[in-house]
Amino acid sequence: MHSVGALIVRVGCVVATVLAAVGFAAPASADPPDTALCAWRFMSNSTVLNVAFPDANSTYWLMPYALGPGDSIELSGTYPAARYFSLNTYGTDLDTVDTLRDDQIVADSGSANPFADAAAAALPASRQRWHARLVNGPADHSRNEIQAVASGQSTPIGFVIVRVYVPTDPASLSGGVPLPDVKLSIAGADVPAQPCAQPFDPATYTGPAADAAKAAFDRAIAGAASGAFPGNTPEATFQNPASTSGLFPNGDNKYIGTRISYQPGRLLVVRGKAPLFPNTRAGQSPTDPNQQVRYWSMCQNDLRSPYPVVACAADFQTAIDASGYYTYVVAAPADVPANLDPSVMVIPWGSTDVDKVLFLRNMTPSAAFYPNSIQASQDSGGDPADTMGPYYPNTAYCGTETFAAGGAAACLTS
Repeated sequence: MHSVGALIVRVGCVVATVLAAVGFAAPASADPPDTALCAWRFMSNSTVLNVAFPDANSTYWLMPYALGPGDSIELSGTYPAARYFSLNTYGTDLDTVDTLRDDQIVADSGSANPFADAAAAALPASRQRWHARLVNGPADHSRNEIQAVASGQSTPIGFVIVRVYVPTDPASLSGGVPLPDVKLSIAGADVPAQPCAQPFDPATYTGPAADAAKAAFDRAIAGAASGAFPGNTPEATFQNPASTSGLFPNGDNKYIGTRISYQPGRLLVVRGKAPLFPNTRAGQSPTDPNQQVRYWSMCQNDLRSPYPVVACAADFQTAIDASGYYTYVVAAPADVPANLDPSVMVIPWGSTDVDKVLFLRNMTPSAAFYPNSIQASQDSGGDPADTMGPYYPNTAYCGTETFAAGGAAACLTS
C-alpha cells in the first residue's frame, strides 16, 4: 500500500516528466515539492501564455498527467455562466484524444445543466454541479467518462484542458465559478489536487534554463503550425488549413484562414454574412435552438512562433448591417480611413514587421446551418468558397484612398 506522501512525490515526478516530454518545464525552484501537485498549472489566453492561435474571448486551463492501467482522475465542478465550456484531452503529440462538451456533461443527481436546459441557469450554484472522470482506456460519454490516453500511444502521458468562451461576467475568466476540483486515483489510493493559487507564467522566468525551455516549446508549436499553413499558401484567400494537429485543437471548432502581409497605405477588406448566435452577454441562453452556431469569431494572429493572437472580433462584438453582413478592415492605425462608417469594424494589424494569419471560426453549427458551415467544408473536402455560400468571407487588399472613396464595394469583386 502506498502512503499519500509517497504518492504525492510520485505524482510530482510524473508532472515534471510530462512537461519535459514536450520540452517545457518550470525551473526546479519555481515550486516547492508540496505544491507541484496543484491542478491547472497552466493558463492560456490573450495575455498569459498567448500561444498556438488562441481566441481572445476564451481562456484555457491545462493540467498534465500520467495514468497507468486502472488509474483515473475525477473532476468535479459547477457549470460556468458562459457561452461555452468543454473538457478536452490530448496526447504527447498535442493532438485531440477526446472531447466532452458542456451540453454533453450529465449533471449530478439533484442538479441540472444550463447548457442543456435553459431553466437551469436560474438555479443556485449548488444545483448546477457535475462530475467527470478521465480514464486510461475506452470512455463512456454517457457516464461523463473521457479517454485520457491516446490509443496506441507508447507512454501514459496526456493533458486535459478546460475551455471557457465568453464568460457572462467578463471580469471572471472561469465563468463565475471555481475551476474544477481534481482527485487523482493512482495505484489504488486517492490524492486530491486543488487548483493552483497562481498559474505558471513562463514570461516571469528568465535565465538559460527558462530560455531553453521556451525555445523548445516554440519549436514544438512552430513545427505544428508549419503544417497548418505551408509556405505556398496564397494570400488574402480563406481556405481550410492543411492540418491543426499539434496545436491543441478543439473538436467543436473548425477554422478557415488566410495569410496576409503588410504594405504601407494598404488594408485588407473582409466581408461575409454573419451566422446567427446566442448572445449570452445580452441574456440569451446558449441552448437557443433558433441560432446557427454556438459562437463565431474573426481573429488575427502573428504568423511567427508562438503564434499569439493580436486581436479578435467575436460575434457579439461585430457590427452587422441591415442585410446581415459584417465588414472588417485589417489595418495599421496610419492606414485606417478617416470618418470610417460605423458598420465597418477595424481589426488592428499589430506589428507591421510580422506577417499575419486571419482565422474565421465556427463552433458547433446547428443541423440546419451545417451545409454552409466550415465543418461541412472540411468534412467533405470541398472548397469553402463553394460550400459556404454567402457565409464565406470575401477578401481583397485595397488602398486606403480607394476604400475612403468607395467603401468595401470599391475594393471587393463579385
